[in-house]
Amino acid sequence: MSAALLTVLAQAHADAPSIFELFWRSGPMAKFVLGLLVALSLGSWAIMLGKYRQLKRSAAATRKFLATFRKSSRFSEVNQAAEGLKDSPLVGIFKSGYIEIDAQIKALRSDSGRGEGPAYRMKSFGGLERSLRRAVAAELQVLRRGTGFLATTASASPFIGLFGTVWGIMVAFQDIGLSGSTSLVAVAPGIAEALINTAAGLAAAIPALLGYNYFVNQIRDWRSELDDFVLEFLNLAERNFT
Repeated sequence: MSAALLTVLAQAHADAPSIFELFWRSGPMAKFVLGLLVALSLGSWAIMLGKYRQLKRSAAATRKFLATFRKSSRFSEVNQAAEGLKDSPLVGIFKSGYIEIDAQIKALRSDSGRGEGPAYRMKSFGGLERSLRRAVAAELQVLRRGTGFLATTASASPFIGLFGTVWGIMVAFQDIGLSGSTSLVAVAPGIAEALINTAAGLAAAIPALLGYNYFVNQIRDWRSELDDFVLEFLNLAERNFT
């Protein structure tokens, strides 16, 4: 191949528009689909980064709270220490149980007539357990917040990208029909729509799917830890208040 031919090919390659330039020449539907996929992707990344920081703070606060809980001899001391560790889901559960025990003790003493009933005794152990279980459900709801968006992005983005692909192919065939030519120049915008929207759909879906699976596993571990804490709390309450 002569040097002159190489020079001509290099110049033609340099003058050829990029796939993104071809895309911006396409219609509004392609731009709308890409914009939607970009919004879903940015939202997913924002949720994943926020959720990661939330779980990291929760883990650090939980370690400190458990250390305080297990070395303290009185629930009132733990309740005071918990004020600075509210990032831990265990704090919400503890406070729910603490409030329930306090309310039962006051109710039992009030039922005795002169307010001189048994000191520090619960009225209903089952009521305490139900209160703790409600608190666990509430804390899990907080931990799950945002994961639904990740699941939606992971499942919907490939289909949105596929819609953009189909639309791009339709545009390409329309351009062929209008121009009567099958040259690359005629079909390039439609092909650009198809390729970019397909790639954007996968780029939005794959990180969201990986993030969703990661956080679901993390939340499953948290659920086990919350259930273990409920059992530990119930054991202490049964020994000290029944």
